[in-house]
Amino acid sequence: MSDTSDAQIRIDQVTDEHAGELLTLRRAAFVTEAQAYEDPFIPPLTQTLGELRADMVAPGVITLGAWDGPRLVGSVRIEIEGSKATLGRLAVAPDRQGEGIGTQMMLAVAPLLPEGVEEIWVFTGKDSKQNLAMYQQQGYEHQYDQAAGDLTYAYLRRILGEVETADDAG
Repeated sequence: MSDTSDAQIRIDQVTDEHAGELLTLRRAAFVTEAQAYEDPFIPPLTQTLGELRADMVAPGVITLGAWDGPRLVGSVRIEIEGSKATLGRLAVAPDRQGEGIGTQMMLAVAPLLPEGVEEIWVFTGKDSKQNLAMYQQQGYEHQYDQAAGDLTYAYLRRILGEVETADDAG
C-alpha cells in the first residue's frame, strides 16, 4: 500500500544540482496549460536550461521545490522586489496533481519571506479555473487582467497579516 500523505513531502530550496530535473518538471506540468491555450510557446515550455540556471541565481529570486523522497514533484518561483513577492511557475508533476502539493508549496512561501514583504502576488492564465480557485482558497484576491501577446493573465494579491489578523480577532 503506497502512502502519498503530506508527511512525505519535503519543501526546500532548489539548487543548481537539480536544475535539469526542475526544467523537466516544469515542462511536464505546463503542457496541459499550453494545450488549454493552444500555445506551445508559453515561457515555461521555451525556457532553456541555461536561462533557468541564470534565473535561479538572480538577485531576489528563490526557487522552492517539493520532494517526495528523492523525486522533485513540485516547484514554485518567488521573486522579491521591495515589499512585494511574486509567485510564478507553480508546477506539480502531472501524476501528482490534485494531492495538495501546490497548496503545500503556497503555504510554505510566507514564512520564508524576508522581513518587510507585505504582499504576495501570483498570476495565471485568466481561463485557468483550477489555478484561480486554488489561489482564492489561499486568500488571494483577483486584482486585474493583463494581456501578454495572445495570452491574458489574471493577477491576484494577498496582503500578509490580513488572514492572521482576522483569525486573531475571533
